Amino acid sequence: MKKMKIGVIGCGMISNAYLTAATKFDILEVVGCADMNPELAVAKAEEHGIKAMTVEELLADKKIDIVINLTPPKAHFPVTTQILEAGKHAYSEKPFGINDEETAKIMALANSRKLRVGCAPDTFLGGGQQTARKLIDDGWIGTPLSGTAMVMGRGPEKWANAPFFYDIGGGPMLDLGPYYITALVNLLGPAKSVTAMTFRGAKTRKCGPGSVPPFKEYPVNVNTHQAGMVEFQCGAVITVIASFEVYKHQHNPIEIYGSQGSLVVPDPNTFGGPVKVFKPGYTEWVEAPLSHGYVENSRSIGAADMAYAIQKKRSHRASGELANHVLEVMMAFDKSSAAGKKITLKTTCERPAALPLGLEAGLLD
Repeated sequence: MKKMKIGVIGCGMISNAYLTAATKFDILEVVGCADMNPELAVAKAEEHGIKAMTVEELLADKKIDIVINLTPPKAHFPVTTQILEAGKHAYSEKPFGINDEETAKIMALANSRKLRVGCAPDTFLGGGQQTARKLIDDGWIGTPLSGTAMVMGRGPEKWANAPFFYDIGGGPMLDLGPYYITALVNLLGPAKSVTAMTFRGAKTRKCGPGSVPPFKEYPVNVNTHQAGMVEFQCGAVITVIASFEVYKHQHNPIEIYGSQGSLVVPDPNTFGGPVKVFKPGYTEWVEAPLSHGYVENSRSIGAADMAYAIQKKRSHRASGELANHVLEVMMAFDKSSAAGKKITLKTTCERPAALPLGLEAGLLD
């Protein structure tokens, strides 16, 4: 396969994971990075042996095929729009946008330009999630009927940059929910409806040491506890809780309960295991050996899969359609709570194709 040249816009914390993992994939060649802070772009470029550019230079570079958008959530829509208008395929960090209107415009623009759009999370392509998917597909727990997906804690409230996570585009659902809802769509297929209640526990919180000034108080602009039932088209009903209002709990990240057994699915914010199965006749949970590779941090695997898909003219797995559907599911929690009723979803998507067994490291086809 021909290498596809990659540019990165946004050189914050998450960029190291992308820039490091991208070197593992034979089909990707990262050539440059850009940031609104030029000094940050220069430092990141020196660290990873690539070229520091301005955003304008990167978008104008005809050699670059795909641009990875790692800007803050509020910038995802305008930057992805710029990327597509420059004639390049776009792959975004999650969430796909901060509302349904933004993502609808992105999908329409990409379709009109005949360009690909993709979006994180791509952790569902890791060995842990793919093993859980194979166990479901192979009938180990029978027909999936119900389950739980729980991501709960206090959030990054004491971080110096905490206000970012408690503002529009953040919160437990848009920050962490994409991992869980995407994992569920990978395991079960697209969702059908959401019934939920949401709230915020306080109007303000305080940053910790390192903030300016120390322990600076900041507003909470999003609901910080979101709980509901997601009904999937396959018939399964999953209880989902995303919260920044919990000090400690003992729930597994995801459990799926089927007609013939139960499945513990690993943290979807990671690529590895463990995966555990319980069936009638067992006395304890049994840990399943992982059937797939990519168990280490492989962020950018979704962009690599998109590069293969572009050349092979097939669907890519971490697609815009998937991210668009996942965003609607997440946004439906607040909508359901405000309306006091079940929200029937308007979007759908294909269930992403499972990765084949026996892939060599660095390859996806």
